[in-house]
Amino acid sequence: MLREIRPAIVLLLVLTAITGVAYPLAMTAIAGAIFPAQAQGSLIERDGKVVGSALIGQQFKDDKYFHGRPSATLAPDRDDSTKTVSAPYNAANSGGSNLGPTSKALADRLKEDVDRLKGENPNAAVPVDLVTTSASGLDPDISPEAAQFQVPRVAKARNVPEDQVKQLVASNTQGRLLGLIGEPRVNVLALNLALDRAAK
Repeated sequence: MLREIRPAIVLLLVLTAITGVAYPLAMTAIAGAIFPAQAQGSLIERDGKVVGSALIGQQFKDDKYFHGRPSATLAPDRDDSTKTVSAPYNAANSGGSNLGPTSKALADRLKEDVDRLKGENPNAAVPVDLVTTSASGLDPDISPEAAQFQVPRVAKARNVPEDQVKQLVASNTQGRLLGLIGEPRVNVLALNLALDRAAK
């Protein structure tokens, strides 16, 4: 019986070593050599300190910064481990809210967010990505329309001309990949860092 089992065990060990150890290590090494920044998490530094990643959104509350999409990610409640609390851009718990179009909680939140944003810029239509979450809850980008919507608030808070802020939005807008794939987008962290650099 051992003669029949031995080849299966040897094959299992060999394939485990190849597919579970050698292949992942080789791919990690190749990715690190060809795309070193991306392999390390697309980290963004300011003054030698890591301030975030180009791939994961952050919450900005101050009026002098552009705000990203709402995030539906949660974390355990520190006071009661059986409950969860809102934890925007919690990469350990990526996911949407699972609230459907008939959800009263979702409708109430959307109405509240739209009303708040209308107070910020009453003459413009509220872009949908400023009130809806992404599927992952971690989206670092907003549409150029969402960035333009926020220009008056940011310009007023920073006491700079709107045209200057609009130029920063335009220079930080990324187009479609190869002119075809995806939608134009603005990375919120990169735009906010550009705003801080322009203020110096």
